[in-house]
Amino acid sequence: MSLHCDVLVVGGGGAGLRAAIAAAEARPGQRVVLVTKGALGRSGVTATACSDRMAFHAALPTTPPGGEASWRSHADDIYRIGGCVSDADLAVILARGGAEAFDYLDRLGVPWARRADGTPDQFHTDGSEYPRACYTGPHTANHIEEALVRRLRELPVRVIERHLVAELLCDAEHRRVVGAALVSEEDGHVIGVSAGAVVLATGGAGQCFGMNVFPPDCTGDGYALAYRAGAELVNLEFIQIGLCSVATHLACSGSMMRALPRVVNDRGEELLLRYLLGARGPLAGEGVHAVYDVLFSKGASWPVSIRDRSHVIDIAVAAEIAAGRRVYLDYGRDPQGLDLGSLSPWVRTWYAGEGHGLALDGSEARTPLGRLQAINPPSVAWLAERGIDLAAGNMVEIAPAVQHFQGGVKIRTAGDTTVPGLYAAGEVAGGQHGANRPGGNALLDGQVFGRIAGEAAARFAEGARSGEEVTDARAAEAVAALLTSTGQEAAAVWTTVRTTMARECGVHRTAAGLSRAADMLAEAERRGVRPDAAAPSRSIEALNALQCARLVVTAALQRDESRGPHLRFAAEDALSPVPQDDARWECYLVLYRGAQGPECERRAPIRPQGEA
Repeated sequence: MSLHCDVLVVGGGGAGLRAAIAAAEARPGQRVVLVTKGALGRSGVTATACSDRMAFHAALPTTPPGGEASWRSHADDIYRIGGCVSDADLAVILARGGAEAFDYLDRLGVPWARRADGTPDQFHTDGSEYPRACYTGPHTANHIEEALVRRLRELPVRVIERHLVAELLCDAEHRRVVGAALVSEEDGHVIGVSAGAVVLATGGAGQCFGMNVFPPDCTGDGYALAYRAGAELVNLEFIQIGLCSVATHLACSGSMMRALPRVVNDRGEELLLRYLLGARGPLAGEGVHAVYDVLFSKGASWPVSIRDRSHVIDIAVAAEIAAGRRVYLDYGRDPQGLDLGSLSPWVRTWYAGEGHGLALDGSEARTPLGRLQAINPPSVAWLAERGIDLAAGNMVEIAPAVQHFQGGVKIRTAGDTTVPGLYAAGEVAGGQHGANRPGGNALLDGQVFGRIAGEAAARFAEGARSGEEVTDARAAEAVAALLTSTGQEAAAVWTTVRTTMARECGVHRTAAGLSRAADMLAEAERRGVRPDAAAPSRSIEALNALQCARLVVTAALQRDESRGPHLRFAAEDALSPVPQDDARWECYLVLYRGAQGPECERRAPIRPQGEA
């Protein structure tokens, strides 16, 4: 039962939905098919993400400083926070597209929070000069997904649920994408789909790491599909990582850190003074007050970044876990040596203002729990509902968790990749963010480039010559070629990928560790993955994750500086990362498939107008 369509969209999250809608709206007579691994509206990051106040970053007409300067300042922030290794023209497109994306979602019924005068309420996020973060509350992403699903159901878009796109098929002569092979998640049946153009919107690869905040279906499929099809990828060494509750996956940022809890191991020993003020510590000689100023600042800079001094907290936690111990936030009593009166003036000012007027000499401020109750009582209740009762003395176990892939399939201004007929949008795409991004830009990215990629794919499909037909037999042959009967079982491959990436490619990265990882992953891919008759798609997902991990490690090994969330260390026991080196490394790393696996080369990104 092979299928034919003009535009095939792979992924049912925010970017995929927007791409499918855009293609259908732009060319009403075209056949658009959307394939999702799970159930529409219930799988992927956009449908499942939640935080205390989830941000959709956009420069609106009412956003300061006003006028054209609003989106220009946003574009500047994107490029600057990205470490100057994004393509500046993509940053401009993303910033300029914010208002249109907001308005479109508004027309679809997304319930944006508004001020008394009716204008959208916006707040500051990390990496932003001005308050641009729009929101509905904790479920901003979910509301966006729901609105897009409603609109999609109004259009003649065919949705195929619970199928994995296992491989892209290309025209042998022109190397353009002509379709894909689909595998049923339920029975392993293979379907061939012929397509005039394909949009990848598969999200990130969080499941490559044991500790992550991604849903289970984010296995790096899009990166691997593009890589095997011959597309270039970029900036894959940059992966946002932040401290997270092990039990609930709650991001431990904001008030969780601003309450200044104790950070202890499973022996009850406090970590921060030992790691940060020791002889080799990054804050050695600065005094106890500096440690708690930095702990407080961690609340405003959740993902680890070389540009934020609070990365020393992540390093200390990661080092303790690497030593075989577990780490907790304890809100029962103050940490050793804390004197609230000695905190920096900017910290005390925050408590008096944004901290709901908490008086640091009052009874509420005597314990971390009291401070947390005063500045964010819903967080205390939320944890209690999930079995972590801070009032009863329960502690929050934490660990570094992967949150967002900054890089991906290299795109240009139409969302087009280096393979004709192949487009990408959302987290699977790369080049628009650089090493880091302002908080809230991920949701925006999926909407802006989802629309652009969907419209561009529809245009390409309209003018494309008929390609080779992707029959079911051809699709089945392509799927069979991915796996080998003598390979490892999928479960063993997953264990190799997750343990290797967690140990060698997390917060603490060294040349020796990354070299070990490269060797282990190369050997795993050489051995291959065995087909699993009981769960055919699981074997392909394992291969995808393995190839994605190799791409990440290849780039991380080559970049021997620190930039954004990529922290490189000179030695395995070092507590301070090597510095950012703009003279050598203000460039991005482009990856592509070579004869022996991933190959990597440096290239200069597209600079802002007026810069060399």
